[in-house]
Amino acid sequence: MHRIRPLLATVAHLALLGTIGIPILITIVTVAAAGIGTLVVLVGFLLLALALLGILAIAWFERERVAGLYGAPVPPAVFRQSPRTDWLRVPHRLVRIVSDGAHWRAILSFFLASLFGAFTLPLLSLVGIGIPLAFAGLGAADSIGIPLTSIAAPVEWAPLIGLLAFAGGVAGTVGLALAHRNITLGLLVPDERERLEQEARDERERRHGAVRAADFDRTRIERDLHDGVQPRLVSIAMQLGMARDKIESDPVAAMQLIDEAHASSKSAVTELRQVARGIHVAVLDDRGLDAAVSALAARSVVPVEVDARIESRCSRDAETAVYFAIAEGITNAQKHSRASRIRIAIRTRRSQAGTASLWARVEDDGIGGAERQPGGGIDGLAHRVAGVGGTLTMTSPAGGPTAIEVDVPCAS
Repeated sequence: MHRIRPLLATVAHLALLGTIGIPILITIVTVAAAGIGTLVVLVGFLLLALALLGILAIAWFERERVAGLYGAPVPPAVFRQSPRTDWLRVPHRLVRIVSDGAHWRAILSFFLASLFGAFTLPLLSLVGIGIPLAFAGLGAADSIGIPLTSIAAPVEWAPLIGLLAFAGGVAGTVGLALAHRNITLGLLVPDERERLEQEARDERERRHGAVRAADFDRTRIERDLHDGVQPRLVSIAMQLGMARDKIESDPVAAMQLIDEAHASSKSAVTELRQVARGIHVAVLDDRGLDAAVSALAARSVVPVEVDARIESRCSRDAETAVYFAIAEGITNAQKHSRASRIRIAIRTRRSQAGTASLWARVEDDGIGGAERQPGGGIDGLAHRVAGVGGTLTMTSPAGGPTAIEVDVPCAS
């Protein structure tokens, strides 16, 4: 019974796709052709974008359908970021999405399933016709019609013709169902070599992201030291030098300069702590992400709501990446968005394979309109997150809200 049920489910899928699959594909091809024919005007780009969305939607549907039908480890869609930082970043990312063979294999699987479904429907009709036809000889008719033809046969042949129609319909339907299973799993479930190649590509991208993130952090630290701490230390040295020159002639003024240097040294220590906090967060190691984010929220000028539901501790790299993403979201909301409230949600998520990931979302009610600038804070964070195998997305329509989402594997 456990083998018959998936077979019947496959037949049901084929029957449905045989009805709606081909018309859907024809519609998308028609829209794409119309878009190509009208590229000289804006509507052509809109039609091509609509066709691309349709293709990606079908590819997603096909992966989900096959994974649910057979319980197969079909890998999810991967929309790869572009490593470029200039104005070609968006077109380059579109090219990478369109050229990804995984999407087109899913489209081919959907097309073949629809084609098999178109043949399954008449085979199912043979099954339905064969049963009553086998008993047609019990009536008063002298002859019967052979299914799918205009040929008449003696009524005595009815049981044989009905049995042949039934057996042929069942055999053809089962054959198409088994062929569909083998072909679609071959298209969508990667073999060992392809899986290893994909892991190698992902690892190269993670290394690239880690290098970019390290460069960004080094540049930020150099800038913070050069623009903040260094001038203050120079000022302290000058104040102490002036105090030394006046210590005998004007002790009162010298003491005033020493007091100013002492206050400046305290400020310099505070700035150094802030720079160090940007490198390593001690509370993150000691008390975890929840406590570290709560400390961030307490220091924020804008009121922050924190909703953290973390099952267990993740790796240090994963928690650090999520922490700095949240910190950047709070900083942007305070500096640029004119927000009156910030909401932070943190969750532990588990995939179908049982692997855990750390997900967080930072949303403010500000004016929106934020963009990911090459070399900016969000760009550097995206590379940091990519370096630990995670993803970072930002949405910020005009008028708000601005939301940053980050998802990092716990085992990173």
